[in-house]
Amino acid sequence: MRHGFLKLSLLFLFVATPCFSVIGTTNDSRDTSVKKIIILHPTVSNISTWLYLTSSGILPVETDTEILGLYSEKGAYDYSLTRQYLEREGIENVSLLGIKAMETSTLFNTNINSRVFYEVFTMARGIVFFGGPDIPPGIYGQEMNLLTLVTDPHRHYLELSFLYHLLGGYQDEDFTPFLEESPALPILGICLGMQTMNVATGGTMIQDIPTEIYGVSTIEEILKMDHNNMHRNYNVAWSTDTRVGARSFHRILIMENSHMETVSGSAEITPYVLSSHHQALSKIGKGFRVSALSMDEKIIEAIEHKRYPNVIGIQFHPEVTSLYDKESKITFTPGEKAIHSFIDLYPGSLGVDFHINFWQHFGGLLGN
Repeated sequence: MRHGFLKLSLLFLFVATPCFSVIGTTNDSRDTSVKKIIILHPTVSNISTWLYLTSSGILPVETDTEILGLYSEKGAYDYSLTRQYLEREGIENVSLLGIKAMETSTLFNTNINSRVFYEVFTMARGIVFFGGPDIPPGIYGQEMNLLTLVTDPHRHYLELSFLYHLLGGYQDEDFTPFLEESPALPILGICLGMQTMNVATGGTMIQDIPTEIYGVSTIEEILKMDHNNMHRNYNVAWSTDTRVGARSFHRILIMENSHMETVSGSAEITPYVLSSHHQALSKIGKGFRVSALSMDEKIIEAIEHKRYPNVIGIQFHPEVTSLYDKESKITFTPGEKAIHSFIDLYPGSLGVDFHINFWQHFGGLLGN
């Protein structure tokens, strides 16, 4: 019933209302017939990261490709900062679109944003969901762990509902996802983006890896663990050394016949990836399969959709620009002299090749 109502509702709205306008730097009304890269949560950092990857050739996409940044009007981030950045830098191929706030009861159903979601989908060349804070656990049916930190709920509501409209989920088995009309559309979820893919399609989360998976509850215990089991750098929690970041590096296991095997070149390769999270996927959402795991096989590191072949989620962070800069040195522990870059520590098949190949692979999907 909900599927039929959605179709009728969308049909009525298309007839009754004009196409929306998106806000750019110099032109408030853009041609919606031009295919765009859709970026969720278009912060200055996320937009500049995308532009760095494309301008440097790491991501083989034309630098003048139209980009549409989608955000919640009630999001915690001040998106006027992004508008100021675009104007200051003279960037004219990026537009922004604010989406109305939603109630949690309407996320996985026809709602006030269903029409806009569909219009954005029809103009999309590809869609990217970046990393961020914890998803409200009530959305996937759990009480909130003391270590869960929810700081931007309206961002989550937007991204969860949009992904549900795109992919469908266990919430309504009769719902027909938008991607039935364009099954090959590339969609990438990075860290939180992958977690959002999972929850949007009816999956659940492990709210804290150290306590729930490894049974440890102190920083001292965590720092004694195998580094491949540490999914963020917990040294940052008690250090006054501002050079120490929350990033950790660990190896991953690649599943055969997956996007990750294509990227790595072989399922036998176990590359190092940049990791910075404390939550992980538990029950897998509708339509997904696992394509990479942690070395102990307890944490899901990548997923891909079984029906929509270019929908990929990754728990690690290949978008971090310092990975590709030999001059960017890494400090893991307080007082440590930073003398190594990622390129120094994990050259070639140890990590660098995997990250570059990932973006080359995704760029190829966007070119389809």
